[in-house]
Amino acid sequence: MKSAKLLLLAALALRAETYYVNVAGLGGSPDYEKQFTGWASELDRELRANGPASHVITLTGTSATRSHIREELSRLAGEVRADDAFALLLIGHGTFDGVDYKFNIPGPDITASELASLLNRIPARRQLVVNMTSASGASLAALAKKDRIVITATKSGNEKNATVFARYWVDALRDPAADTDKNGAVSALEAYRYAEQKTAAYFDTEKIIATEHAMLSDDGSANGVRDPKSERAQGLLAAAFPLIRPQADIAKSATPEKQKLLAKKEELEARIDRLKYQKAALAPDEYKQQLTALLLELARTQAEIDR
Repeated sequence: MKSAKLLLLAALALRAETYYVNVAGLGGSPDYEKQFTGWASELDRELRANGPASHVITLTGTSATRSHIREELSRLAGEVRADDAFALLLIGHGTFDGVDYKFNIPGPDITASELASLLNRIPARRQLVVNMTSASGASLAALAKKDRIVITATKSGNEKNATVFARYWVDALRDPAADTDKNGAVSALEAYRYAEQKTAAYFDTEKIIATEHAMLSDDGSANGVRDPKSERAQGLLAAAFPLIRPQADIAKSATPEKQKLLAKKEELEARIDRLKYQKAALAPDEYKQQLTALLLELARTQAEIDR
């Protein structure tokens, strides 16, 4: 019965329109500002590649304000149909004061409760929220709802370090390895598992204590799980929510050359993250010189991947 329901949900998902709102919040420093904006731009590009059935709105920099977020979500409440799908993706820093989770954006921050209220007005029965910020685990209780998939980069509001989950979430949309069932599509569940495993591997490889543990809830529960089990009715909605559709052109991404470039990109990004951890121990000029060289090499590698 669960398999039949899953197949029906997947079939409906592939026929409907999907609306995405990507928001990159404040970086707090030029390094993070550039990183967050870059990830949001890459998400925008990958999602638009799905074709005209995907409607993508990306807010970065001075556009990513509370008023603009409210304006876009309110507008979509009158545009999106019940049979459509909707996704909100948040990149950046978040905070938790023990009571409220807040997404850090230019001007007044926006709370998880406020976001939930805005999302509740959007008619789409299939909704996805991917909160990739620090302290994002604290937003899960407010955002969780029946028929809504909620993914957070951290397990609680106490995991306050800048996250790397967003980087791997973006990678999941273009790395053929994320498509574990080899059906040509990448579902929210496949992207979650890919990003969660890559994040855990990153901390293991760097031999540093993991400061983030991703969670998923798609059964209405305010308590997410790290490893969704289908036999417990966990991950079913996420498995039926396609992010990259079969008609998207991903064949060229599977070439050995592209795989090498993706591996090089991952290595460069890991080196950049490692350098940020070492920043306090380096002279400012040395840090800037090393970071600039890595960012230039990363940009050249990304250009090769996108070619």
